[in-house]
Amino acid sequence: MNLITVTGATASGKTALAVKLAQTIDAEIVSADSRQVYRGMDIGTGKDLDEYRANGMPIPYHLIDIADAGDRYNVFEYKRDFWQASKEIEDRGKQVILCGGSGMYIDAIVKNYALPPVPPDDQLREELEQKSQEELSALLSSLKPLHNSTDIDTKKRTIRAIEIEYYCRKNNYDTDEYPPVNNICFEVRFDRETRRRRISERLAQRLNHGLVEEVETLIQNGLTFDDLMFYGLEYKYVGLYVFGKINRREMQTRLETAIHQFAKRQMTWFRGMERKGMIIHVIDGSKSMDEKLSLVLQQLAKSC
Repeated sequence: MNLITVTGATASGKTALAVKLAQTIDAEIVSADSRQVYRGMDIGTGKDLDEYRANGMPIPYHLIDIADAGDRYNVFEYKRDFWQASKEIEDRGKQVILCGGSGMYIDAIVKNYALPPVPPDDQLREELEQKSQEELSALLSSLKPLHNSTDIDTKKRTIRAIEIEYYCRKNNYDTDEYPPVNNICFEVRFDRETRRRRISERLAQRLNHGLVEEVETLIQNGLTFDDLMFYGLEYKYVGLYVFGKINRREMQTRLETAIHQFAKRQMTWFRGMERKGMIIHVIDGSKSMDEKLSLVLQQLAKSC
């Protein structure tokens, strides 16, 4: 399939560009965001669904609000759902635009990751539960390179990652059968200081527009402390605040630092994608929307 990817670090304005592009070339957008799949997690994930409009007309989007908060949606499920959505889009004669900042989700599609539907191994889980987080992290690192730091964010995640590695080794799991992807990738990028300013401003706005109340509602609807830690960033630190483990000032300071660090990890992941052979066309985020769109269209014309 022919795919257009629009990516960038958090707060880069990639969605706005993808929407404008979709309007121009009559395309539909598939989200590549690992947390926007969850219903009820809106402010913290920055869904900004109002962005999916151009000149008053809605731009179709996919893989947002498809799972319940509390679920553990994973990359295997994402890959399955992406291909289902993209087939429906192509059957309508439309172009697919993949838009988001979750590098692993993008890689899973473009590089066709081997992602088996690994069943739970209760015996293995019981054995691993006896180990410390440090022991689990060491075990996982002996099984595979730790490219994704979220694998060791929590004990539950680390155990699941080990479970997957053992399953794949035991069953000699091969790559899924999906068609090859002809991808052209654009990354919206700001200089470091501008990126940091945009992140800080956006966080302040979210806190002033109901982020804490959103987390409180999620807790009232059944999300646990561990659930919030699993989802990370806004949900982790606001959760720590709501459960009384840190004060509000500490919550905001630590969360802001964590988001800056997350953006840096995103940038590192994108550079890793380039090292592995992906060509990424950088779009200067400081340019006007018309200028950014023109640059994208020019590059698309060259690639035809």
